[in-house]
Amino acid sequence: MQTRILAVLLCGCAFAGAALAETIVVNDQVQVRESQVDRPKRGSTMEQVEKHFGAPVNRHPTVGQPPITRWDYNGFSVFFEHERVIHAVTTSG
Repeated sequence: MQTRILAVLLCGCAFAGAALAETIVVNDQVQVRESQVDRPKRGSTMEQVEKHFGAPVNRHPTVGQPPITRWDYNGFSVFFEHERVIHAVTTSG
């Protein structure tokens, strides 16, 4: 189930453009809506994210190859490949 959610979230990257938007899943359907939640930018390092946003509420263990890590903050989660942000998604409605 976690793999499916991660795949859906990462596929949502294709829908995100220069505009501020968030990818959400409602009843197993991917939707994109505008968002004003401040999130890390793609390509930022773990060090930059922690410096700007502070320590995450939860750090999930790294999984897979290439290694993917998730950090949870209040209101959003950040996905890293190695040490770089690949996607940040809002988690609150």
